[in-house]
Amino acid sequence: MSEDSPLIRSLRTAVEAAPADVPLRLHLADLLLQAGQADAAVAEAAVALQHAPGDGEARALMARAMGAPAPAPTPSADPPAPDARTGFDWRAAADQVGDVLPPRFVEAPLTADGSGDPEDAAAWDVDTPGRIRLADVGGMREVKERLEAAFLAPMRNPELRKLYGKSLRGGLLLYGPPGCGKTFIARAVAGELGAGFLSVSVNDVLDMWIGNSERNMHEIFRTARRQAPCVVFLDELDALGAKRSRTQHSGLRNTVNQLLTELDGIDSAANEGVFVLAATNAPWDVDIALRRPGRLDRTLLVLPPDAPARESILRYHLSERPVENVDLGKLVKATDGLSGADLAHLCESAAESALLDSARTGTVRMIGMRDLLAAARQTVPSTEPWFASARNVAMYANEGGTYDDLITYLKKKRKL
Repeated sequence: MSEDSPLIRSLRTAVEAAPADVPLRLHLADLLLQAGQADAAVAEAAVALQHAPGDGEARALMARAMGAPAPAPTPSADPPAPDARTGFDWRAAADQVGDVLPPRFVEAPLTADGSGDPEDAAAWDVDTPGRIRLADVGGMREVKERLEAAFLAPMRNPELRKLYGKSLRGGLLLYGPPGCGKTFIARAVAGELGAGFLSVSVNDVLDMWIGNSERNMHEIFRTARRQAPCVVFLDELDALGAKRSRTQHSGLRNTVNQLLTELDGIDSAANEGVFVLAATNAPWDVDIALRRPGRLDRTLLVLPPDAPARESILRYHLSERPVENVDLGKLVKATDGLSGADLAHLCESAAESALLDSARTGTVRMIGMRDLLAAARQTVPSTEPWFASARNVAMYANEGGTYDDLITYLKKKRKL
């Protein structure tokens, strides 16, 4: 019979209407085999075997379609396994129809810990202990001294800590205007401790599905405990730990509750080797429960870089650019009040001015003081809006002296 036989077409239609009818499908397979369409016959026989795995007629038809009897097995590391009753090589048959029929069972890959949930595998990356130290932070002597006294010295001296009964519970909250190096300082602290660094932002935690945000928070701290010593850096804490009284979304409130639980630890030794640092531009928007003793109970104000810090930052951003006759002392005085981000933008603007001038004239020239001072005059301190908001908080909401450091700075700069 030919491929276009009316009988074959009729049987195909009947099989499509009754796909589980094994005898009907085998009759179609037999006609296909007689018509010389062995591949199509194999496919139909394989489907019949899916519905009736023990059907002898289906096995025999499959064997005929594939040219059985199968050759005698040859010695190998993985010999075929023929059926004891028919001598049919099922493994060879499966290889033949593998590209026609999908596998009946598909198993999801397991994670490294065998949990079977591949989405959680290596979800949180912990940076290895870095080479950045506090000595790499230019200037900021007062910040370094506060860090040493409140955070680093007790950790470096376990014997003295035990003698004086100093607890390692609690974390450190860095606050101040944006662009002043809070993240860099946190990395430097991790470097001083020789600890891993796990940076967490609100985008890493919040999830649209109920319960996933709390689960993410738990997984972050579980990862840190597993890879201790580790510094967990909570960036933008005002978003991650916002005041629950002002939060309408239950998911955000539950996330804050989970963070409080993780900071407390399941028991006194749960967070051993886990050091928590957090940063925010708006500490007044952080839930008050996060700042009670034993949690983020130490606060450190990170201000715009002082003169030594500005010199270090400017030197870094100009070190690989073509400059000449740059008076860093004069430039440092002209950039008082600028943040680290402002200083980077200043150097970029000066380089852009020299580049455009060189393009217009056709003569390449170096970056000079004229370019840098012009960029300094055009750069408005990005910290001013922050100080405008912080001034009101310092004046009218300084309960318990939380913002005494800020008030001292504002008075020194005559901004209060």
